[in-house]
Amino acid sequence: MKNKGRLDKTLVYLVSTLAITLWGMSYIWTDKLIALGIPIFYFVFVRIFLAGIILLIFNVLSGKIVPIRKKDIPIFLLLALCEPFIYFIFETYGLKETGSPTISAMVIATIPIFSIAAGLFFFKEKINGVNILGILLSLVGIVMVAMAKGELGEHFVLGIIFLLIAVISEVGHASITKRLAESYESQVIVMYQFLIGSAYYLPFLIWKGLGSFDASLYFSWDVLYPILCLSILCSSLAFSLWVSTIKSLGVAKSSIFSALIPVAAALVAWVIGHEYLNTRQWAGIALSTVGVILSQYSAKARAKKASK
Repeated sequence: MKNKGRLDKTLVYLVSTLAITLWGMSYIWTDKLIALGIPIFYFVFVRIFLAGIILLIFNVLSGKIVPIRKKDIPIFLLLALCEPFIYFIFETYGLKETGSPTISAMVIATIPIFSIAAGLFFFKEKINGVNILGILLSLVGIVMVAMAKGELGEHFVLGIIFLLIAVISEVGHASITKRLAESYESQVIVMYQFLIGSAYYLPFLIWKGLGSFDASLYFSWDVLYPILCLSILCSSLAFSLWVSTIKSLGVAKSSIFSALIPVAAALVAWVIGHEYLNTRQWAGIALSTVGVILSQYSAKARAKKASK
């Protein structure tokens, strides 16, 4: 049983790492779509709608599809409102308005600070001084990785406000997910989350996403490939894995992994040759890794081990 517990914990960390790696890769595919001039509301809608349909088919074929209980309908509506709707809008426009990927990444990296408060107050999650030290070290490491030259946008302060709204919506998403994970399978939660979210996005798709629609471009492989990657890997798979992470680690501890997404993005860019990492950035990655380890430290588990 002891070995099984260790294996389960290791699996949770592997799942968490895979999820943030996929989200790190999402920046590359998203940047490609923006560079092609594809409207944000178009590719975000198609991304989450396809993800919802893919999970619907999977849940039906696997026999895991269940209807939303009447009392949980408002909770699912709120979940989809937090993410994907609010988070994707404000994160994307926050990045655009600040004009600085560096500062944007630093703001998004504050998710653990807000999540600690949510975990403590709403779910009575336990966190110790070592966990807090680990989170702080990770944030410092993230800043070291994200530091880059960049010009600030004309509406910089507005961009910061947008990013803070995105951070708060992500904490809300994690808190609501924690509650629903006790009654629904991970992929079922994400399925409803994306299908409802796509309904929220539909008016914006019609209003702003189809104004310059060009079938030869929008249905080209250059556009379809990144959208499919975002839908299948970064939405359907990554979000399903992330629900499992929140369920296993809680809101506060799981949030530190989401804060490492900028680090994952930098590593992926380095591996595929899109970016060169200097000594400072490698040091930041090492510091963030140490921080993650410390953030998962459990004094209670260590005491049990020492008493045996």
